Amino acid sequence: MKYVYPVILFPDDNTIGVTVPDLPGCHTCGDDVADALLMAKDAIEMWLWDAEIKSEPIPAASKTLKLKDNETMTLVAADTDEWRRANDTRAIKKTLSIPSWLNTQAEKADAPFSQILQRGLKDYLQIAE
Repeated sequence: MKYVYPVILFPDDNTIGVTVPDLPGCHTCGDDVADALLMAKDAIEMWLWDAEIKSEPIPAASKTLKLKDNETMTLVAADTDEWRRANDTRAIKKTLSIPSWLNTQAEKADAPFSQILQRGLKDYLQIAE
């Protein structure tokens, strides 16, 4: 899923602090503005990914925010599908059934079952690498 959230940037010691007011507990920082925005994107994607897998409600993005004198606001785009492909690489064991004759042929050919299944699922779901 794709999202856009406002973030607040502020000076924080020798870094740029970032908070995402719409996502409770979502805070990060960076060495400079560019780094802070990259960290914000990652923090937002991780927060939203966690909510998605737990089927928790996703808060709507605020349309306006009140800022203090030393704060600036910008929007950050987040893509949880992109984050998931890059970071959620846990292996999940699946039990499946195939015909005995096919298993025999595949074993003789030293077929990489897991890779073939992954490739087939990506093709079926039209997921580009």
